[in-house]
Amino acid sequence: MPDSSDSPTSNPPDNHLPFVSVVLPVRNEAEFIVENLEKLLQQDYPGDRFEIIVADGQSDDGTKELVEQVGKKDSRVRVVDNPKRITPTAMNILITESVGDIIIRLDGHTFVANDFIRQSVDALLNNGDDVWASGGPIDHVAKSTMGKAIAAAMSHPLGVGNAHHRRADFTGFGEGTAFPAMYSWVFDKIGLYDETLVRNQDDELYFRLRQAGGKFFITPKISHVYFVRERLAQVYRQYYQYSFWRIPVMLKHRQPTTIRQIIPSLFYVAMLIAAVVGFLCSSWIVGIGLPIVYLLALFAAGIAKIREVGFGVAIRIPLAILTLHAGYALGMLHGWFCWLLGRDAWIPQNSRVAQLSR
Repeated sequence: MPDSSDSPTSNPPDNHLPFVSVVLPVRNEAEFIVENLEKLLQQDYPGDRFEIIVADGQSDDGTKELVEQVGKKDSRVRVVDNPKRITPTAMNILITESVGDIIIRLDGHTFVANDFIRQSVDALLNNGDDVWASGGPIDHVAKSTMGKAIAAAMSHPLGVGNAHHRRADFTGFGEGTAFPAMYSWVFDKIGLYDETLVRNQDDELYFRLRQAGGKFFITPKISHVYFVRERLAQVYRQYYQYSFWRIPVMLKHRQPTTIRQIIPSLFYVAMLIAAVVGFLCSSWIVGIGLPIVYLLALFAAGIAKIREVGFGVAIRIPLAILTLHAGYALGMLHGWFCWLLGRDAWIPQNSRVAQLSR
């Protein structure tokens, strides 16, 4: 039984607890979706105080059918269609379909602890009226050796900077969370997801939330694991897309949503400028000095992890971090290049990057 001191609002009667809608935008998640739903159905939050809605983006691996099978056994689970297949349309459909006082967003390849809903609600209710969203830091996991190196890179300060929601032990306020619990009235106040954004729709929504006066509270009591992509090519493409789609967000709001977002691209540009200056001045120290320092920092990050993750994983961490940075930097530079050429409509249906996002 849960400790009453940890329960929302000092463990009020079940019928006074907020009703929660857990929503999942998915596409081709057959490998994870059944176990994901089973873990949600085993929550220690009262079973009659939450629902689970899955928006399927025309999966072709049987994901929808698997969700329907779970729904036949437990009426709390239902599936709706997302014909446009992208995340923002899925989220807007899910928000419209939900009836909860609180909406919790999850992904299909995320497994949660059995107190995930309870702790999410508790963090939302008990940390001040200006807390409009709560969530837990991401616990990155993988199966393969390279996947584990990628997971380590995604939680390393050199890999992701000061992204608090990627630090497993972080407690406090942050710029956003991966899988937040949010009051349903927040969407009435700030609007729904921007459906023109194939990627970074969360980032853009969170920016609007912060601009409206809301805060995100992050606590490791909200526990979940996120299965990272296992191959470098997948991770490169993922971060390339994230960064490419930050450009329309910046154009919409006329500023970066966080300074951290532009650092990789600025650093790559700085290395290019240093190389050109070094070549023109016939100074190899100027030309390769910055890249050498960068590579040394990458290898130092890997060496420092040997005791924690083992040599096989640690030796791959520098390459994983380099992949994150390269994807992010080049994706943003490509985005700015498209904008300078006048390709600033950012129409998801016609974008090759959007096609890769599906």
